[in-house]
Amino acid sequence: MHGIVTVLLLALLAAPMLPAQTFPVDDVRLFETEIQPILAQNCLVCHNDTLRSSGLAFISRAAVLQGGNRGPAAVAGDAAASLLLKAVRQTSDLKMPPTGKLPDDQIAAIERWIARGLPWPAGPETAAAPAAKKRDLWSVKPIRKPEPPAVQNSAWATHPIDRFVLARLEKENIAPSPEAERATLIRRLSLDLLGLPPSPAEVEQFVNDKAPDAYERLVDRLLASEHYGERWGRHWLDAARYADSDGYTIDGKRDMWKYRDWVINAINRDLPFDQFVIEQMAGDLLPNPTADQMVATGFNRNTLLNQEGGIDFEQYRVEAVVDRVSTTGSVFLGLTLGCARCHDHKFDPISQREFYQLYAFFNNVDELTKSWGEEGRNRAQNPILEFGTPEELAKRDIVKGQTELLERDLETYKEQLLAKQAEWEAALTKEKIAEMREEVRGIFDLPPDKRNDIQADAVRRVYLNSELGYKERQAGIGALRERFPKLTTALVMRELPEPRQAFIHLGGDFLRRGVDVEPGVPTVLPQLKSDGRPSRLDLARWLVSRENPLTARVTINRVWQQYFGKGLVDTQDDFGTQGSPPSHPELLDWLASEFIDRGWSLKAMHRLIVTSATYRQSSGQRPDLQEFDPVNRLLARQSRLRLDSEIVRDNALAAAGLLSAKIGGPSVFPPQPEGASKLGQMQRDWKVSEGEDRYRRGLYTYFWRSSPHPGLMVFDAPDSTTTCTRRVRSNTPLQALTLLNDEAYLEAAEALAARVLKEAPPETTGRLRYAFELCTSRPPDASEQETLSRFVTSQLDDFQTDPKLAETVLRRDAAANGAAPYNKEQLPELAAWAATARVLMNLDEFITRE
Repeated sequence: MHGIVTVLLLALLAAPMLPAQTFPVDDVRLFETEIQPILAQNCLVCHNDTLRSSGLAFISRAAVLQGGNRGPAAVAGDAAASLLLKAVRQTSDLKMPPTGKLPDDQIAAIERWIARGLPWPAGPETAAAPAAKKRDLWSVKPIRKPEPPAVQNSAWATHPIDRFVLARLEKENIAPSPEAERATLIRRLSLDLLGLPPSPAEVEQFVNDKAPDAYERLVDRLLASEHYGERWGRHWLDAARYADSDGYTIDGKRDMWKYRDWVINAINRDLPFDQFVIEQMAGDLLPNPTADQMVATGFNRNTLLNQEGGIDFEQYRVEAVVDRVSTTGSVFLGLTLGCARCHDHKFDPISQREFYQLYAFFNNVDELTKSWGEEGRNRAQNPILEFGTPEELAKRDIVKGQTELLERDLETYKEQLLAKQAEWEAALTKEKIAEMREEVRGIFDLPPDKRNDIQADAVRRVYLNSELGYKERQAGIGALRERFPKLTTALVMRELPEPRQAFIHLGGDFLRRGVDVEPGVPTVLPQLKSDGRPSRLDLARWLVSRENPLTARVTINRVWQQYFGKGLVDTQDDFGTQGSPPSHPELLDWLASEFIDRGWSLKAMHRLIVTSATYRQSSGQRPDLQEFDPVNRLLARQSRLRLDSEIVRDNALAAAGLLSAKIGGPSVFPPQPEGASKLGQMQRDWKVSEGEDRYRRGLYTYFWRSSPHPGLMVFDAPDSTTTCTRRVRSNTPLQALTLLNDEAYLEAAEALAARVLKEAPPETTGRLRYAFELCTSRPPDASEQETLSRFVTSQLDDFQTDPKLAETVLRRDAAANGAAPYNKEQLPELAAWAATARVLMNLDEFITRE
């Protein structure tokens, strides 16, 4: 401890100095003999030039006067108003030092020191608290584009990515894996780029295409598909915490699908990622923003919204703003900014002050405004964008104008009535009061001037509801609102005319106000450029500036993660000191540089990665890697990955021939277990969609945050309450039971059976081969063929022996699945093949990307 104190004091004396105020000798002696030892023993360990806990450092008189997150530590000449004295007296919420209260004589010395004007030794002193020192953190260093290294096996490593990977493998004397079989490659590529399996015809065409550019042409064809935007849009929607409801216990419905469609379309047209970010973070602040750019700002309107009665709207507005800061840190910077909400980050160079400087960028959004509803409760008003035909929008304006006119008339009438409330109340009889609700009766025992706001409001509502002319006018307004056209809406960002003042929340509590802060970015990163007060648009441009070393690294690492199961940095949302270092740092920087140099084109980066030999390797296990590299950090093979939750069902619908290819539009309601939507506080009905909407991709399934679709959650879909930058992949019995017994998969199995009986050759061998190819993109081997043939035969025998059993097994007739109607004699055959389809859809290979 004495060594630390000595170093700190030496650092204090060696700090850059400016001329200081001169104090009497006796006052300086007070500091040197009494105050300096107190600071050294109790304060400087935490409040020094390097650590600066709570933004405060006792390194100079100026630093004490400047103070930290709570404001000035002391007011020269005014001990009673000084935070430092309150802290050491431990009479407020702040009690210092944390090891225990100082002796009374030391507290008295501090009081005398402040009263005498905070005397400091003669000579220069630091003028202000210096900026936090940058720590030696690899991720905040500028991106340097390295040259791909030389390798011995140049025949394998013809691609820049492969040279980085192979150089590391050769260093460990490990050979890469051979290229996967062609059938595996097209299924892998199709699932990775589109989230859909290839058809048997597409597999056959690629396998037999001997042209040297066959693979590259396949890549380009898939990247040009509209389903590419759906697949990679789903990854982004995870990060954007997209859902169709507000969250919390009420979990009200919200219209957000316009934002989801914007994401899909932006990715399909390869909107440069820097513009992709700018429009989502600050599209509303662009010059003359388009409707699409406004919709894009839904990224930061995906926050939860609490509309329960009796809540403090400011509290939940603050929670939404905090979420936006934390999401920005995870999604773009790969930093755990949320850890600095309550105190300086314990590990990374992010102070609490810097957290609230970022908070200030999002603090000016016009949302969660209080208004008093006619039903007598607070409601939230949100900035929305409305979409409709010109006729619908014109009708909206007319009805809105008429409604506002009637509402103003109602308010005037209410004021006239309220002027007579005292007269009404004085005339009330005990019998009339006894007819009222129990919770209201007792209020009338209190004089009007003794009632609190809630009680006064309750009496006011009873009075207004008793007046017939209230009721008639309200009914008229209600009837007019029924004529309001049902428009599609989207939640958007909108700035207030005058910005809210942001301040540090002491201990993370918005009610405990610290010092005011202005918008700014962490000093550990390149500083933001702006003219005047920095705006959210300035922040958006800073995020994707070439000088910012994090966004390109974090984004391309997350793209890599989707192809290999892990990023080059395993901790994809923590590029700080507690995160994992990159397994291939040169490759990460080369990819980040390429990303920027190629105009932030995601499609270009996808093509670059999937055309590498590293991506095309077999995923087969190798005994030589089991002990040396069991988690495949060195990339000596590909990784086997369980399909994402939406893709599991999409895969089943595609194999069955049921899947709708429709892109975009409102969310849909596919089958789910009965009562699943009634598990939350609000009891909701789940009316199953009809027609092709029943068979839309899982991406479009309506997502209630409080009671999400069980078929999504059992396969590890995120809950959409916070950002998700990597899904977990579990392996549970519930997954197998879902594939075997869930209505959606039973329906898909029956449809697959009908498809096989309709499209495949009539013999068992041909039918099995076709069914197997539909489910796995390859033919069965001899052993698989024999096992499945025995199963089909046994099932057919059972159902022919007991035809009624076939009727009970099948949930839908063949005609409903698009096949020709079957008579009763044909039902045993359909049931046998439906049972076989259930087996195929429960194979590990069916739900796995090899």
